[in-house]
Amino acid sequence: MNHSRFDYSPLVDRKPYHLPNGARVALWVIPNIEHFHFDMGGTPIVSTTTGLVPDVLNYSWRDYGNRVGVWRMMDIMEKYGVKGSATLNSEVCELYPQIMEAGMKLEWEWLGHGQTNSRFVVGMEEEEERAIIRDVRDTIMKATGKAPKGWLGPALSETFNTPDLLAEEGFEYVADWVNDDQPYPMKVRNNSLCSIPYSIEINDITAFLGLHRSSEEFAQMIIDQFDVLYEDGASTGRVMSICLHPFLIGHPHRSKYLDKALKHITSREDVWIATGGEIIEHYKESYLKQSVSK
Repeated sequence: MNHSRFDYSPLVDRKPYHLPNGARVALWVIPNIEHFHFDMGGTPIVSTTTGLVPDVLNYSWRDYGNRVGVWRMMDIMEKYGVKGSATLNSEVCELYPQIMEAGMKLEWEWLGHGQTNSRFVVGMEEEEERAIIRDVRDTIMKATGKAPKGWLGPALSETFNTPDLLAEEGFEYVADWVNDDQPYPMKVRNNSLCSIPYSIEINDITAFLGLHRSSEEFAQMIIDQFDVLYEDGASTGRVMSICLHPFLIGHPHRSKYLDKALKHITSREDVWIATGGEIIEHYKESYLKQSVSK
């Protein structure tokens, strides 16, 4: 089957996408702040224990991110003036309140990311999924004072109804579709929803656990991605995402290379360091509305 969420739109056929102040690239950095249940599986670094319940080795390895790694990430990002757009399992709000407090002080944006990364929505009936989306939205709003505008499914998972439900529950953008360098509108049955560029390649899960890249190679991937997008952005703006997990990039031997990559990017002019919400707000106001008016 084919989907009906958007029409094919090659980037070369689009009108120029102008970023604020003539920027060539909009950068958003996405810390994935997650909670995994002790009696369920999750992202492993060692496969030999994944059949054990509990899998203490992999659980505690992931737990390093919330106990240590996220704080190291925060320091590095703050050093370069980068506000995080944190994709947030809503269970984090209750279980790790210090992370929430620190992120709010840094003016991070919070996106919905399911309740836990131990549970995906695939196969759910519409009303069950809607209830989860509402619960995530309301829990984050209670913890931060603001309803989340953006959404990333755990493991980028969706049902056939997810975009419709997100739009109906007040979300403005989704990061699950990794197919573009610019935002674009999605077709939903009510309200509106945009897709924002998110990367499964400039992503520490893929780089370290999938492709087995070294920390130095990952930094070079980030730098190379930026350099090419920066050149591309001379004619029409591009959006770059750096997708991170504290239990990976937050380890000392990796974090020094995040520092290196951000230093390279922020040393260039004509770069807009933004949050996901800022990128989508500008896109809708300066690009979509102008397209409709013309």
